[in-house]
Amino acid sequence: MNEAANRRLALKLAGIALGMFGFGYALVPFYELVCEYTGLGGRTGVISEADAAAEGVDPDRRVNVEFDTNVNGTLPWKFASVQRRISVHPGALTEVNFVAQNTSTRQIVGQAVPSVTPAKAAPYFNKTECFCFTQQTLAPGERREMPVRFVVGPDLPAGVSTVTLSYTFFEAPGPTVGIESAAAGEDSG
Repeated sequence: MNEAANRRLALKLAGIALGMFGFGYALVPFYELVCEYTGLGGRTGVISEADAAAEGVDPDRRVNVEFDTNVNGTLPWKFASVQRRISVHPGALTEVNFVAQNTSTRQIVGQAVPSVTPAKAAPYFNKTECFCFTQQTLAPGERREMPVRFVVGPDLPAGVSTVTLSYTFFEAPGPTVGIESAAAGEDSG
């Protein structure tokens, strides 16, 4: 090969690498957009209580909603739903409670990530209030009951009779405070 051919090949390879980087960079926001509009990935929606009330309740239909709770293996928390399963009328605003407890000796900030299965039900599952909207800070040994208010849309496809709402708690990045550090901070003030 001559020098000109090598240069063209190097430019082509650099262009391909740059194109792949650009595609990878754009893929994340594109995926987020697709998930938001299609419910792909089991993402739930957010709705105001006024909008939820305006949807209307289907009194002739019942849908079972099951709750699945998980904690990432590195997070020293216990996490569970108060009820494992409930039956709701589509369109009815419903509230359930979850309990999280920090079993460590340090303050920890956690973030819950929700998902809904089957995926085709996700666009019809909307929350008005959820602990997953913000990070949760639990002191050492602290136990907290946290509500979730949701509505299963009345337009949920007829073939869906059971919906599973799943949460996984992860430790949020950032500083954590142990009992010793907290006590030292109080003494110095």
